[in-house]
Amino acid sequence: MTHKKKKRKLKKQVYYFLAGIIIIIVGIILGINFYNDFKYKQTNEYKLVSKGYNLEDIKILLEKLPEETITKLLEQDKNDQITSLVKEKYFLVKNLDRYLAYIEEEEEENMTDVVAIVNVNADHKWYEEEYATDITLKEQMIVNKFYALNEEYTPENLVAIPLNYAYGTEGENQLIDYAYDKFLDMWQAAHDEGYYLMVTSSYRDYASQKEIYDSRKATLGERKADETAARPGHSEHQTGLVIDMTSKTAPSGSEFAASDEYKWLKEHAYEFGFIERYPEGKTYITGYSPESWHWRYVGVEAATTMQKEGITYDEYYAFYIEK
Repeated sequence: MTHKKKKRKLKKQVYYFLAGIIIIIVGIILGINFYNDFKYKQTNEYKLVSKGYNLEDIKILLEKLPEETITKLLEQDKNDQITSLVKEKYFLVKNLDRYLAYIEEEEEENMTDVVAIVNVNADHKWYEEEYATDITLKEQMIVNKFYALNEEYTPENLVAIPLNYAYGTEGENQLIDYAYDKFLDMWQAAHDEGYYLMVTSSYRDYASQKEIYDSRKATLGERKADETAARPGHSEHQTGLVIDMTSKTAPSGSEFAASDEYKWLKEHAYEFGFIERYPEGKTYITGYSPESWHWRYVGVEAATTMQKEGITYDEYYAFYIEK
């Protein structure tokens, strides 16, 4: 065999070898792509895409919803309400079915309101459900139209509020000691700016609240009584963490709402751990008409969060404590 023939044969062998390598590489690449495509089609992301969800929404759904909820979602047609709900800041997975039921029943389209209402149990009628207040949470316990204290509950370490700061008789008004200390700091800060706050009511036991509620119910009827007074066991006053406050220049509740002292409290009370418990525009959440005089101690951290986020304690408790 001539040298040229040997060279051509060698070139062919190299060519076939390289061609074989290329075919193998292409085959591997195609195989990998096929495998990856097969695997991707098994993912929830692909299945959600197939349902019509966009990638941005899918990312949020996969981040916020557990596997079992995603599985249920894939058994249904695309539901934009779920996507909208999941995007809400205070969305709670455990309440998803209740959100959807509330939307359907009330034909509500504002998802922020839906989430808030359901989270605080206001998708039920007031007092329809009753849960025991967790008193171990101390200043972060909740008492409202769904959470109640029993008849025997009396807070420990109550301190009498001197008549320098309160109307009534000596020793009549009381607060838990740590709330009282913060009240004094707040009172002094307000006084330093020319405001003289006065406590009109504070700790109230179960029996006293029952007497107040029964009187209003007898006079106004149950519906009106429920708008302005708590049923026994459901009053925050029984916690020993609440003070009703007005001022020397605006001693009545109606006057206080328009006073400079009230404006000062709205701006500064959170710095001392106190919150306006029943603010205007939140009756559908709290169940109570606005009470400019009713201030509750929850601690500085919680009060600061609520001030920044503009939420009630019911909303705070549902999202940050109870979850």
